[in-house]
Amino acid sequence: MALYLSSSRLITFLSFILLLSNGFSSSSSRPSIHHRHHLDNHNYKDALSKSILFFEGQRSGKLPPNQRMTWRSNSGLSDGSALNVDLVGGYYDAGDNMKFGFPMAFTTTMLSWSLIEFGGLMKSELPNAKDAIRWATDFLLKATSHPDTIYVQVGDPNMDHACWERPEDMDTPRSVFKVDKNNPGSDIAGEIAAALAAASIVFRKCDPSYSNHLLQRAITVFTFADKYRGPYSAGLAPEVCPFYCSYSGYQDELLWGAAWLQKATNNPTYLNYIKANGQILGADEFDNMFSWDNKHVGARILLSKEFLIQKVKSLEEYKEHADSFICSVLPGASSSQYTPGGLLFKMGESNMQYVTSTSFLLLTYAKYLTSARTVAYCGGSVVTPARLRSIAKKQVDYLLGGNPLKMSYMVGYGLKYPRRIHHRGSSLPSVAVHPTRIQCHDGFSLFTSQSPNPNDLVGAVVGGPDQNDQFPDERSDYGRSEPATYINAPLVGALAYLARS
Repeated sequence: MALYLSSSRLITFLSFILLLSNGFSSSSSRPSIHHRHHLDNHNYKDALSKSILFFEGQRSGKLPPNQRMTWRSNSGLSDGSALNVDLVGGYYDAGDNMKFGFPMAFTTTMLSWSLIEFGGLMKSELPNAKDAIRWATDFLLKATSHPDTIYVQVGDPNMDHACWERPEDMDTPRSVFKVDKNNPGSDIAGEIAAALAAASIVFRKCDPSYSNHLLQRAITVFTFADKYRGPYSAGLAPEVCPFYCSYSGYQDELLWGAAWLQKATNNPTYLNYIKANGQILGADEFDNMFSWDNKHVGARILLSKEFLIQKVKSLEEYKEHADSFICSVLPGASSSQYTPGGLLFKMGESNMQYVTSTSFLLLTYAKYLTSARTVAYCGGSVVTPARLRSIAKKQVDYLLGGNPLKMSYMVGYGLKYPRRIHHRGSSLPSVAVHPTRIQCHDGFSLFTSQSPNPNDLVGAVVGGPDQNDQFPDERSDYGRSEPATYINAPLVGALAYLARS
């Protein structure tokens, strides 16, 4: 433990260790469970259940008999036929009817990471969470079934976005787009490798053969990502931009994919790869946001665990990089912005994705630091795991209604939540209620109406309020009113932790 601390830091550290150990073991200074619940009044268990249920509302393909979001029906049953490949299944990314592989893969990685860290706390929700992962991995296995080829997208985004229709009624082209050795996509391949490797850990004990299948495919896909280097949006710009352009490049996904394969296989090949390529792949670059596009911070937190807990000395720098990220998002840091009501604010559109991903990383890093009985350092200041948990909790509490508007940004949670979310299936009557097809442009009369959505997409977390804590709840305001799978995925882990604590 002292090997990587300067003497002055060691003294600071020792002075805090008693405080920390007291905090870890003693309950006398904490409010009772009953009192804490009274203070924040959030039912994290209920929110956890709903955050997982949301994924059933985003399902594409033939729905199973145990489908709980019953206003949804089968859709996209011929997906892939344009190129004679089976691409039925998977998830619609947000409020549209597109299947974008890049955010779907990141969603899968984050759902899997949520279970790896906090699945033991999920209790009765664990099977539902595993089902949510498998719905994605089954699709990703189909998308990577041909050697040196990955099918990365189903649907024409421009034509899809020109319609307002239910997924069950889709009549826009279900065009299929792919990457291969002539048109590489190291970013999306690296993310799919990460997703399959992470999911292989989730299924290792409960379904060993499926787990092994996922891992072997992850290895193959990562080899393709590394061998044929290039960003997928270079060859597919008209199809994937500006929706899911790879703005941060592909280097972060190669590091991220290698980090997950190292964790899933324990094979020195991947550790050596990280040691040899870390700098080239941007390990030292400063980033203070973690998203479907930029994985650098996630890779640093993940690799810091190998140093902190597995004692892999060659990864020591990742602890420093992880600390650097943590310091950059602390309230008061020059590189972070918070709303007057206390919400982390990174971007005007879909800001809640950064809130959920950052909250998850704070709780996960706090877990690693606690296991290693150490702390984070911000200059001369010590930041304890308890402080990281407190910051994350405040963000989740804000999302669930602890904010100036007293509004929950999760549909179906609490008494006041968004009623006009930017989501086609939610905003149009279900097939059961309105069996007649709703044509491409016919849905716009409901899109522009002020009436609440007829179907609650329970558990969906929307983009969230603006920098002044204001939220208009308008269907047309997609930047604030649209949900997305990658907003929910890291929240699942954060809620599992908070529900237990």
